[in-house]
Formats: sequence, C-alpha cells, structure tokens
Amino acid sequence: MKKILSAALVLALVFCAFNAYAGHGEAKEVKKGILLAAFGTSEESAKVSFTNIGEEVAKAFPGVDVRWAYTSHIIRRKLAKQGEVIPSPAEALAKMMDEGYTHVAVQSLHTIPGEEYHALVQTVNGFRAMPEGFERLTLGYPMLGAQDSVAKAVDAVIATIPKARKANEAVVLMGHGTHHPGNIYYSAMNWQLQQQDPNIIMGTVEGYPELNDVIDYLKANKIRKVWIMPFMSVAGDHAKNDMAGPEDDSWKTQLTKAGFKCETVLKGAAEYDEFVDIWVGQLTKAFAHL
Repeated sequence: MKKILSAALVLALVFCAFNAYAGHGEAKEVKKGILLAAFGTSEESAKVSFTNIGEEVAKAFPGVDVRWAYTSHIIRRKLAKQGEVIPSPAEALAKMMDEGYTHVAVQSLHTIPGEEYHALVQTVNGFRAMPEGFERLTLGYPMLGAQDSVAKAVDAVIATIPKARKANEAVVLMGHGTHHPGNIYYSAMNWQLQQQDPNIIMGTVEGYPELNDVIDYLKANKIRKVWIMPFMSVAGDHAKNDMAGPEDDSWKTQLTKAGFKCETVLKGAAEYDEFVDIWVGQLTKAFAHL
C-alpha cells in the first residue's frame, strides 16, 4: 500500500510541475547581456582603464549589451556624493533581470581571485538560485584565475616594461595584496617573472611580498635604478599616492631613501591591450557557456 501511495505522490508532483511550467506560457525570448564587475575607482584620470576595457569588450561582442558595476561600496558611496551613481553587482543583475535578460555573463575585472571576487561569486550564486530568474548566468575568472592566465600576465608584463629600461635596472611591480588566500597569486607571478628576468620583482601594499622584502632583494642583487609600475587594473589612489607620492611612506620615497634611483610609471594594467586581452579571454569562456 505504501508503495502505491508513493508512486501516486510522485506522479502527482510531476503532473503539478508540468502544469506549473505550462502555466508560464511559451519560453522567454533569448536576450543576452554582459555585466563587467570592477572594484571601481573615484580617480577621474584612472577611468581611462575602464574605457579601454569597455571598447575592447564591445569589439569582441558586437551587438551585445554591456553593463557596469562596482564591487567596492566605499567607491560607490564616494561617487554617489559626487553625483555619479554606479550600481553594485546585485543591483545591476536585478535590473537586468527586470529588463528581461535571460542569459548573462558576469566578468570580474579584478586582478586576483581575492575577497572582492569571492563576494561576487556569492552574489552570482544567489541570483542563480532565484526562481524564474535568469536561464543562464555565468561568471568569468579575474585576470589571474589559473596557470594559463598567470603565464599570459607574465608575458604582458614583459611586453609593457618601458623601452628605456636597461637590463641591469630593476622593475618593481606594486600589487594591491590581501589577507585572503588569493594573495598567493602574487608569489606565483613573482616566481614566474623571475624565470624570464631576475630583475623583475613583485611587491604588494597589503600582502606578501612586502616592500621590505623587495628592498632586501634589490640590495642583494646590487641594483641601482628601479622602475616602479602598478600591477593593478587602474592607476588610482594606490598608484598615485602609495606608489609615486611625495609622502614619507610612499614606495618611491622609501626606495629613494634606501639608495635607489627611481622612475615611476603611472599606467594601470587595463590601459595596456596585452592585459585587457586576458580579461576578454576570460569573458569569452564565460560567454560561451551561456
């Protein structure tokens, strides 16, 4: 008797599910879109990086609507006070859902899979779980997402070093750094860069390697001149102040006091097509799964 009741219950559930689906009418018309999710910047001059990314994405995906979101609530609040409203990823996805988008590829414009990226993962997973939401929602890795993209980033660094730099001069890259386990990507980059050029070294503002590690390395290798470049998507506050500023705690000031002649390069990674191509490549993979 229990088996008969169980079978009847299953059939009833299937019938109800079929009727519920049929009640929605015909399938929605496919409407694809892209959401670019960056940490964000409040520096007007740094926005050239995002302009470059937007142009390259438009070329790679002609006819596909592209939206933007900033993951940093601090940046969003600061911009809002200035009259510029940029949505969070959740706000942007909710709006796209309301506008009838059925297939959306979200692309992280972060450098590493750190705290901001994993918060974005949670947001995307939340929207995937919504009933009657998107039919397909994918997420592209940040620039450094796996070994293939690390190798491409190494090649991009080598390609974008100033031509005036000589072989016996060091290139110091300033990464943001994080206490998140994703910080390990900076060490991976550092090791692989030095396989190609031992006078290139990666440092971070808030992680490992620290500036003191960089200085010790430069002294051990008897370097006299250093080129400092940001390893961040934009040349924003960190690049202008923490890296190249006149303050006592800036990297340029500390390296100069340590006895090195310094040259600074104020260009974010996303100003170079070599780096943008990596993000577009990650997006291409995500879009292909829509």
